[in-house]
Amino acid sequence: MKNRPAAHAALFLALLAGSATAQASSFVISEPADIRSTNPGVNRDDTTDGVVLNIVEGLVGYRENGSVGPLLAQSVDVSPDGLAYTFKLRQGVKFHNGAPMTSADVLWSWHRYMDPKTDWRCRSEFDGRNGLKVEDVSAPDAATVVFKLNHKSAVFLDTLARTDCGMTAILSKDSVKPDGSWDKPVGTGPFMFDEWKRGEYVLLKAFKDYASPPGDKQDGYVGKKQPLVDEVKFLVVPDASTVKTGLLSGAIDAGQVPYTDVADLKNNARVTVLVARDSAKHTLLFQTRDPVLKNVKLRQAIAASLDIPQIVQAATENLGVVNNSAVAAGSAFYDATQKKGWKYDPALAQKLLKESGYKGEKIVIYANKRAHVPSYQVAVMAQAMMQAVGINAQIEVLEWATQLDRYNTGKYQMSSFSYSSRLDPALSYEQFSGDKDKQPRKVWEDPEALKLIDESFSELDDARRQALFDQLHTRMLDEVPLILLSNGNQPWGVSKRLQGFGVWEGKPQAWGTKVVEK
Repeated sequence: MKNRPAAHAALFLALLAGSATAQASSFVISEPADIRSTNPGVNRDDTTDGVVLNIVEGLVGYRENGSVGPLLAQSVDVSPDGLAYTFKLRQGVKFHNGAPMTSADVLWSWHRYMDPKTDWRCRSEFDGRNGLKVEDVSAPDAATVVFKLNHKSAVFLDTLARTDCGMTAILSKDSVKPDGSWDKPVGTGPFMFDEWKRGEYVLLKAFKDYASPPGDKQDGYVGKKQPLVDEVKFLVVPDASTVKTGLLSGAIDAGQVPYTDVADLKNNARVTVLVARDSAKHTLLFQTRDPVLKNVKLRQAIAASLDIPQIVQAATENLGVVNNSAVAAGSAFYDATQKKGWKYDPALAQKLLKESGYKGEKIVIYANKRAHVPSYQVAVMAQAMMQAVGINAQIEVLEWATQLDRYNTGKYQMSSFSYSSRLDPALSYEQFSGDKDKQPRKVWEDPEALKLIDESFSELDDARRQALFDQLHTRMLDEVPLILLSNGNQPWGVSKRLQGFGVWEGKPQAWGTKVVEK
């Protein structure tokens, strides 16, 4: 094992190397870990996606409100029966090797994704294993691609756009070696892959022939996209204190920081603090099959005992915003019904406790101390508030891997737990709902709720989908299978020499960012 001083010295040298590129035509973004690969949707994690999606693009992409819009497609037409999707491709789009993008590239990319050898993470979403199957993909001409499905799906486009799927990126054949194995991403995005020095950095260079989607402003992964610097370096800096030092010294231009560093950074003339909101969900989970917590009145009592706004503010250094809905606050489906939530009422909590027959049984809350999630802070606040109304709440701190295992096997009473982003509400509800006999990790197994969720996956009309999500939210508030606290709200430190830098759904977007000299 490396000794700690040597590791710190290596990081310091890396920071110095990073600062050498931080000139008028370049900037440095720190990353908490190295990327896993450059292969979109293959051997990936959230950090990997955040780098790769500056390089590649798909037919469609997410807008800021969680809806899906054309990206490499100029338009998307859906047949009246909902079974055929016709994509008209944008003209003038080039790959990073200079070749024009055509429907032949879409077909090649699709067939590669659906080849089991590619090991694409999202193949099961389209091959029938999870219900939906793409039965045929054809190219009537060089600018048209048609996908035919086995049944209607409200989330087909959303799944194509998913960041963990690599946005189902359209790639040039030059991305693979002659034997078909992966080489490097040759995409259509605003930046080109240049160099990956494992464990140290990834270097991207501007694609000077980039063709932006239409629009006069940025909008998630669609809208106006321009590479405004020559280079962007993604520097691997696992230690949060080193990120802070790099931001203050100017060696790092943008980086994710812990909540505890926000006050110091806000008081520094060199740095601004950006709060990057996303559709992740910070929650308190209940095991509704637990002998004690299967009692709905007890769960309702716990909900009434919690001052959720106070919990969210205390756990996030006043950066968080309460959201008790599974629909993200920035979603097009976030309406007046979704804004309703559990109310802090200690007297009601005590009344419900009495009605539940609770006799002081111990209730254990699992938590972890990862730096960038409020798991432990939420658990501490919840414990104090539950104890104040007479609930015997205790905390057990676990390593994240252990807590995740308990979650996956359903072996817990309560768990202070964070879910990753799901932008479509149907996918968000599905994340925690289902039959526990088949999937022990599921939290909510009410048959009526599962029926509504199933309907939301096949309903294409937005107004009718809204009605389904409103019904689900109302049922969830009453049954309390979990308590949703807030969406993600991660602070980033950003140098004042950057203008236009943004983070969306936890991922840095290098386009639209320019360096301004003081």
